[in-house]
Amino acid sequence: MILGAGVMQGPAIRIAGELGLESVVVDGDRDASCASGADIFEHIDLKDKERIAELAIRLKSENGGKGLSGVMTAGTDFSATVAWVAERAALPGIPYEAALNASDKGRMRSCFRKAGVPSPEFFVVERVNYSGRPPEPPFSYPVVVKPVDNMGGRGCKRADNGEELAAALDEAIGFSRSGRVIVEEYMDGPEYSVDAIVYGGAITVCGLADRHIRFPPYFIEMGHTMPALLDGGTAAALLETFKAGVRSLGLTLGAAKGDIKLTGKGPMVGEIAARLSGGYMSGWTYPYSSGAEPVKTAILAALGRLDGKNPRGLERTRDWVSAERAFISIPGIVSMIKSMNSAEKNRYVKNIFFRVKEQERVIFPENNVSKCGNVISAAPGRALAVEASEEAVRGILVRLDPRDAATDEFLAGKPGSGPDAFSVSADVRKALLALPSGRAGKTEEAIVPFPALLDSGAQDYVGRGITDSLDAVRALTGLPLPFARDGTLGREFWAALIRGGYQGGAYIVDSLK
Repeated sequence: MILGAGVMQGPAIRIAGELGLESVVVDGDRDASCASGADIFEHIDLKDKERIAELAIRLKSENGGKGLSGVMTAGTDFSATVAWVAERAALPGIPYEAALNASDKGRMRSCFRKAGVPSPEFFVVERVNYSGRPPEPPFSYPVVVKPVDNMGGRGCKRADNGEELAAALDEAIGFSRSGRVIVEEYMDGPEYSVDAIVYGGAITVCGLADRHIRFPPYFIEMGHTMPALLDGGTAAALLETFKAGVRSLGLTLGAAKGDIKLTGKGPMVGEIAARLSGGYMSGWTYPYSSGAEPVKTAILAALGRLDGKNPRGLERTRDWVSAERAFISIPGIVSMIKSMNSAEKNRYVKNIFFRVKEQERVIFPENNVSKCGNVISAAPGRALAVEASEEAVRGILVRLDPRDAATDEFLAGKPGSGPDAFSVSADVRKALLALPSGRAGKTEEAIVPFPALLDSGAQDYVGRGITDSLDAVRALTGLPLPFARDGTLGREFWAALIRGGYQGGAYIVDSLK
């Protein structure tokens, strides 16, 4: 039984079939993207652990009590449901209480503290006791606020003072199913992700990846690179801290996924979950980089068919680098998605995943599920893999409908709506104000020259330069847009390009048309 039928569970469904297993896939969405790959699909909300347990018990009773052999998930936050079902149906798994330790961030931090595992100080705020006035933290700002029971960065935000803390608490409480929020010390330093298989008392690490986090006060993962660029001693220290955290939570069988930070105090645990990672790690970048298949090993662990000393599926067959990168959008409604450089034809680009469709509303990312899509590459060298994925991302363009209120507000610089696409100097800002407005009514659209910006070397969030951004505007609008001193596109156009990148520039052109 596999909980979840989305993209992140696709590899588990596929590999189960390759192992000759019959998959019973459960999801609350009848139209989940990978539901058709299941041998049996059951439409049940993954929060309904009682009903899923009843299904598991009934299935197990078939075929002389051998009708169901295991239950697992990957890339969802329902490992507690997995443990509940395993306990009730007498299937291999971890205790339900241990799964709660790895699902509830308040319990998790308490376990770390009790076991002496390095992690930040914290306290928990409950909706039922919260008056709207945040308590004064017993540690210094900045702090991080997050729901105790959600994933994907939903409701996770940094606060630098009491006013920001109050706003962050309101936002996080809205994302919490239980109405409980954790406030913790901010850990400054690079972040890493790790997947591991736990079986027979052994913790076998699958690999360690660099995480590329952007856009404070939110924590948006704009990509990861596998393996991490670390010396052996530092990597070993990070992994020992992770393993100590796994043991402190009572995780004894199955998978464990961790986010670890390397701070000025040394390695510290961000979070540990009792499942394989999402974010395209366990099913894509780990196999691409090493040839190992953590998903296969996790399935065998869930069946109780694993040798803890030499777990099948984790054998390394190559030493490549795999890089995942995200592409994003400013707020608006998608009118078109266009590829400029045939990214899918790059021999090192393995996958392009689109998370949005035409006529869907998009926002600037505030969590890891509000991105537009992802590109994954794999190559025999780090530079090749990184350049392949980043070049592909730069070539995927998202055009927005003109004259949309949300886009207008963003381009006008609405507070808290996201950063400028281009970070420019005060001198460039001053030169922008000196530019003339565009002159409407010309028969051919043209751009007023802006040498101060063109020569600045500025790049947007994915490394796209000014000239490349103008080419993207031309590609989306289908217009040549030459430079002319009396052009129709002046100060307003360049301001939109600085604020919203190529999307802002194309939006101005489309709105004028």
